[in-house]
Amino acid sequence: MRFESYLRTTRFASLDGLRCLSILPVIWHHATPRPLEGILGRGPFGVDLFFAISGFLITTLLLREGEGISLKNFYVRRALRIFPLYYAVLGLYALRGWLLLPDSPLRNHFLRNLPFYSTYTSNWFVDFDVPHAIVFGFSWSLAVEEQFYLVWPWVVRKRGPLHLPAVFMLGCIVLDYALEHGHLAAYIDSAGLGHRMLTSIATPICLGAVVAYVLHFRKSFSAADTMLGRRCSAPILLLALAGLLAADGTPLFVIHIVMALLVASVCIRGDHGLAKLLDIPMLRLVGVVSYGMYLFHVSVITGVKWLLPDAWRLAPVLFVLATCITFAIAWASYRFFEMPFLGLKNRFRS
Repeated sequence: MRFESYLRTTRFASLDGLRCLSILPVIWHHATPRPLEGILGRGPFGVDLFFAISGFLITTLLLREGEGISLKNFYVRRALRIFPLYYAVLGLYALRGWLLLPDSPLRNHFLRNLPFYSTYTSNWFVDFDVPHAIVFGFSWSLAVEEQFYLVWPWVVRKRGPLHLPAVFMLGCIVLDYALEHGHLAAYIDSAGLGHRMLTSIATPICLGAVVAYVLHFRKSFSAADTMLGRRCSAPILLLALAGLLAADGTPLFVIHIVMALLVASVCIRGDHGLAKLLDIPMLRLVGVVSYGMYLFHVSVITGVKWLLPDAWRLAPVLFVLATCITFAIAWASYRFFEMPFLGLKNRFRS
């Protein structure tokens, strides 16, 4: 019965709460003046959790639409969700760069790389090894996701044994691991474009996609349900994730696996052990507008730093103020700018 209930679920409410737990560490990371030790310095892993959620959700959507999926409709829906706000924010950054920023290496670097930000290729072509801050540099993760959206639907839709796309994703994980650990250094120049493109494969996205495949079929769902379908599974995995992040030297791959399992554990059953936390309306609302918060938060932190006196520029103060202001801006953007575009998505349902 739980498998049928899972297949009938059209929106996994707790994933919005999990998005909230993803965006807050990212804001904290950019509010701190320097990298911190221990779990307080693990803010960037919020992006990895975002990746795992995205890989799971997009793959689940594609599998449920089946062979009848219209790739045209899929890409139109993705464009309506992502492009309007992204290009609006990028346009504001460009106007600021042209009109307000003084002539400097920072300004020149941004304007020179504007074509790459505009085409979601910043993770391939932008030079991040520079001594100054990188304007719009946070968009590298959005480029990774867009590249995933571009390739993965074609793999899922290709006719053949249903397990082949999952095998493809596992191959991507192995390739990423081999490249990151230098096992292919004799074959691929670590300073070359090919290496940069291949290492843009995000293991958390791949693991999220594999988890979606496991849960989509009755036999594998039953096996996963045995381990991840208990009420205590989600709390244990969240605590395990926190412990792994707090410990020094934890293998990155282990952290990513636990993230993917956490995503699965809050989707297998609606009454999981974290439901009372992740389904809190405010947390879910933050998760709903988290895309806008990601796009706005760096600018908000910069503005808050500029307005606050030096004595108040402490990381906790910056974090609280920036989070509140960023949420307000993202909510207004979602309500009055993004919603009209999102309303058009229903015209392109397969």
